Amino acid sequence: MSSKTASEVRASFLDFFKGKGHEVCPSAPLIPQNDPTLMFANAGMVPFKDVFTGKDRRPFTRATSSQKCIRISGKHNDLENVGVTARHHTFFEMLGNFSFGDYFKEDAIAWAWELITGVWEVPKDKLVVTVFGGAEGVPADDEARTIWRKVTGFGDERILGIPNIPGDNFWQMGDTGPCGPCTELHFFTGDGEANIASFGEEPTPDGKGWMEIWNLVFMQFERSGSDAAGYTLAPLPKPCVDTGAGLERVTSVLQGKASNYETDLLRALVDKAAQIAKKPYHASQSDDDVSMRVIADHARLTAFLIAEGISPDRAGRPYVLRRVMRRAIRHGHRLGIAQPFLHDVALEVVNLMGDQYPELRERKAMISDLAHQEEVRFRETIDRGLKILDDEVGKLTSSGQTTLPGKVVFDLEATYGFPNDLTDVIAREREVHIDYAGYKDELEKHRKLSEGSKLGDEAVGDVWRHAQQALRDAHGGDDRAAVKFTGYEREAGQGKVLFIAHGKERPDTATKRAEQGDKVAIVTDETPFYGESGGQVGDSGEIRTKDGGRVKITDTQKPLAGLVVHIGEVAEGAIAEGDTVDLEVDHVCRTATRRNHSATHLLHWALRAVVGESAQQKGSLVGPDRLRFDYSSGKPLTAEEIQKIEDLVNEKILSDAPVTTEVLPQAEAKKRGAMAIFEEKYGDVVRVLTMTKDSVELCGGTHARALGEIGMFKVLSDNGVAAGVRRIEAATGMNALAYVRQLEGTMKNAARLVKAAPAELGEKIEKLLEDSKRLDKELADTKRKLAMGGGGAGASGGGGIDAWAESARVLPFGKALALKVDVADGAVLRELAEKLRDKLGDSVVLVGSVAGPKAMLVLTVSKSLTDRFKAGELIRPVAQILGGSGGGRPDMAQAGGTEVGKIDEALEKLYALLGTSAPAGAEAAPAAQH
Repeated sequence: MSSKTASEVRASFLDFFKGKGHEVCPSAPLIPQNDPTLMFANAGMVPFKDVFTGKDRRPFTRATSSQKCIRISGKHNDLENVGVTARHHTFFEMLGNFSFGDYFKEDAIAWAWELITGVWEVPKDKLVVTVFGGAEGVPADDEARTIWRKVTGFGDERILGIPNIPGDNFWQMGDTGPCGPCTELHFFTGDGEANIASFGEEPTPDGKGWMEIWNLVFMQFERSGSDAAGYTLAPLPKPCVDTGAGLERVTSVLQGKASNYETDLLRALVDKAAQIAKKPYHASQSDDDVSMRVIADHARLTAFLIAEGISPDRAGRPYVLRRVMRRAIRHGHRLGIAQPFLHDVALEVVNLMGDQYPELRERKAMISDLAHQEEVRFRETIDRGLKILDDEVGKLTSSGQTTLPGKVVFDLEATYGFPNDLTDVIAREREVHIDYAGYKDELEKHRKLSEGSKLGDEAVGDVWRHAQQALRDAHGGDDRAAVKFTGYEREAGQGKVLFIAHGKERPDTATKRAEQGDKVAIVTDETPFYGESGGQVGDSGEIRTKDGGRVKITDTQKPLAGLVVHIGEVAEGAIAEGDTVDLEVDHVCRTATRRNHSATHLLHWALRAVVGESAQQKGSLVGPDRLRFDYSSGKPLTAEEIQKIEDLVNEKILSDAPVTTEVLPQAEAKKRGAMAIFEEKYGDVVRVLTMTKDSVELCGGTHARALGEIGMFKVLSDNGVAAGVRRIEAATGMNALAYVRQLEGTMKNAARLVKAAPAELGEKIEKLLEDSKRLDKELADTKRKLAMGGGGAGASGGGGIDAWAESARVLPFGKALALKVDVADGAVLRELAEKLRDKLGDSVVLVGSVAGPKAMLVLTVSKSLTDRFKAGELIRPVAQILGGSGGGRPDMAQAGGTEVGKIDEALEKLYALLGTSAPAGAEAAPAAQH
C-alpha cells in the first residue's frame, strides 16, 4: 500500500481527476455564500448546490476539490463523538469529484476503483462495496452492482445491497428535488483478514472494524409530490455525480493508522496538548487521552473559523465557535492546564496547514489573539460559575436535598455563560442530580420570549414574496429578475410601478392603487433609490406621478433577492400599479451618507494600520448623520490610537484623491487585493471600490467622488458592544464640525465655572480633584473615629472599643459579641468588627447597622476558632431573618437584607446559633445596643 503524507494524499486526488478532465476548484469558504439554509459547508457538494439544481452554471461540467467542512449542527452533528471515536471531527476536509450532466455511473465507479487500488495501492481484499438495495417505491441500483462486478471482479458477497428505507444508501437534497442512489467503498481496519460477516457492526472505540472511505452519489431522479398526495420519482434529463471521501479517513488508511488522530493531520496537535498538560498520551480511551483529542480537533475548527472572520459571540456562527472553543478549554481545565493554552494549539494548526490554506498564515495574529482573549474570559466565567454553583450545592446539602433546580442550571448558562455540560460534571462529582425537565422548561420560556418580538412578520413576508413575483412576471417569469439600480450615476429618474402594498399602520396588503394617507411599499422596474444593504441605510426622497400624486419615501429596503422596495406614505393624490413615475432621492441625505460610507472604508484601513490585522470588521451602519463601525478587539483604543486614526483618515481626505469603482469577476478582484468583508454575500461579479492604494474593497454602496468631499473626520466614541467586539462611532463634514463646536462650548463653560482660562482648565481641574481627594480622606478619618467610639455623636450615644468589648459574653471556647452600631460605611463596619475580634481574643463577633432601606452585617471569627465555626455558615441564617443572604471566608463574612426592623432579632440569632447562655449568676442580656 502506498504510504503518503496528508498533503500528498490531497494532491494525488486532485491531480488524478485533473488528468480525467476535471477543473480543480479551490475550497470554498466554510460560510456558504448565498445559501441561508446552511450554517457551514458540511460536504464537498455545497459550493455546487445551485449547479446541481440548475440555478447556476459553470464554464465546466467536471470538477474536483478538497473542501473545508464543519459538521456540528442539524442532522450532521458529530460534536459529542469527537475525541471518543477514532473518526469523528467537527472540522474535516472532503475530497470530491463532480459531474454536472457529464459522465455518470460507469466512469465514476471505474475512476474511484482506479485511484483506490491502482494509484494508492489499497489491497482489494480489504475492501467491500455497498449499493442501494431498493425500498418501497424506489428500485434497487442493479446498474451500479453490474458495473462494480465488471470493474472489481467481486462477487455479490463483496457487493452488498443495503435494503433499507431511502436515507442509508439513497440521497436526497430535500423532501423534493434531485435525489438518487449511493454506492460506497468500505475498508477493513481490523487485524488480519477482512471479516465480511462483521460488516455493519460498529467499529471498536480505537477504530478497528469496517470504515466507509468513499461515497458516490448518483443524482438521477427528480422527487415531486407531498406527504398528503405521496411522492413520485422521474428521471432527470441530465444525471449528475457527487462523490465524497474524507481526507482524514483516506490518510489513516494509507498511513496504516487505526485512528485519524494518529495521522500527520492531527497527531502533532494531540502531542501539543499533551506537552502543555505535561501528561503522556497513550492513544487509549482514558479521560485524559479523550480530552487531548478533543483539544486537537477543536483547535482546527477554532483556527479555520477565526481565519474566516468569525469571532466568538452569543448567537449564530459566532456562538458555535464559542461553544467549541469553550469545550476545548473545559477539557484543558480537566487536564489540569492552569494557564491559557488554546491559542498555542491553534498556532500549531497554522504551522501544519498554512501552506495549503494561506488564510491561516495571513490571520495568524488574529487567531492567536482571539483564542487567547476568549480563554481568559472563559476562565473567569468558570471561576465565577464555580463559586455560584458551590453556593447552590451548599444550600442543597444543608437542607438535605439532592436535586439542583433547572432554573439554576439555565441561569448559569444564560447569564454567566457557564456551560450546562460542565454543570452536569460538577453535579455528578458532588452527588447531586439536575432537574433537566425544569431546565428545558426555562429554555422553552426563553425561546418564546425571543420569538415574541417577531409576531406579525409573516404577513409582511408574504407581501414581499408577492412583490418579487410581480417583478419576475414583468420580466417574463425570469427567476433572476432584479430591479435596475441607477443610483450610482444619478439621484433622479423614471420608473414603472410594478407592485404596491398599502395599509393604515403599515403596508401589509397588496393593492392596485393607494391614496392619500396610506402607508405604502412600492416596487418599480428601475430606481435611483439605494436599498439598505452592506451597512448603508436606505435612501429617502419622493415619488411623483404624472397626475399630481406625491409619495414621501422614508426608507428603501431590499427584503428579497432582486427586490428594491420604497417605503413611505402617500402625501398627495394617489398612485397606481402601471403608473410611470418620477423618482427623486433626497440629495442632502444621500450626499451625507456617501461621505460617511467612504469615511467608513478609510476608518477600516486606518484602524488596521494602527492596531493590526486582528481588527476585523464585524458590522457597520452608515447613515447621513454619523457612521458606526464594529470591529474585533478585546480592549479599548487608547487616546493616542484614536488620535492616530483620525490623523490618518484626515490626511487622506486632504489629499482629495479620486474614488474609483470597477466591476470585475470576484476572483479577479481578489487577485488585485480587494478586501472582502467576511460573511457578506457577493456574486460572481463584484464592484471594487478604490480610495488610494491603501483602501481597495468590495462594496456595492454609494460613495464620495473624491476624498475631499468628506470634509472632515472625527471619532465620537469607542465602546464595547459584545465580548471581543467594539464599536466606533464617528462623524464627517458639517456633523463633525458641529461636534467639535459642541466640545469647544462645553470646555468654555467648564472654564467659566471653575474660574479659569480655557488653556488652564486641565491644571485647574487637577487641583480641584486633589483638594476633593484630601477632603474625602479627612471626612473618612473623622467617620472612622466616630464609629470606633472616638466621639459621642457617631457612637449612638456612647461606647467605644473598650466599652463594647465589656458587653461580650464569655463562652467555653472564648467570647461572643453581637452589636448594633450607627455606621453607614461597609468598610468601616468591617474594620470595627475586626478590631473588636482582635480586642476580645478567641471570639465570634457580629456587627450590624441600618443604612437607609438596607441592613448590613459583618461577622468575624478568630482564626483559632475557624475549625469549629465558619463565618459564612453562621451568617446565612442570620441574614435570612433580614430577608437577605450572605457568605464569605471562614474568618470573615458579610450579608445584607431589606427587613431592617428585624435587625435586633437577627443579631440575637448569633447567640442562639452558638448555644450561649449568660455568665453564671447573671441573666442573659440582649444583643448590645450602641
